[in-house]
Amino acid sequence: MSQAENTGLPAGYAFKDEWEVAPRTLKRLLDEGANVLVIDVRLQPEYDFARIPGSVLVPLDELQTRAEEIIGMLEENPGCKVLTLCHHGVRSLKAAAFLRECGIASVKSIAGGIEAWSTGVDPSVPRYQRQGANVWGV
Repeated sequence: MSQAENTGLPAGYAFKDEWEVAPRTLKRLLDEGANVLVIDVRLQPEYDFARIPGSVLVPLDELQTRAEEIIGMLEENPGCKVLTLCHHGVRSLKAAAFLRECGIASVKSIAGGIEAWSTGVDPSVPRYQRQGANVWGV
């Protein structure tokens, strides 16, 4: 089985096991009913265009002021896996690093972002491009 078939990531993706979870791993967790909180750190127009059902929007520029809200969600839901999501995986890695600094030690980023989710897991989720707050389909 190729990396793309196994993980939902493009061939050659430099997967960072300590920091990331593969899109197909997330799919398996969701299908199994695992206790998962997906924090989507994209902008509202991106979230409105394409999202993983059940994800919670906390744009990256609001993360610092809303960290206590996330910690509160976890206190109400012990044992929950926290995963961050963005378009391609850069902002979500930054978010995961910040949340680890806040004491959420096990948080990981969803590798490849919503783009990898759309191409490797769920093609019904629309793909898009973004410039600033402008979003359009591809």
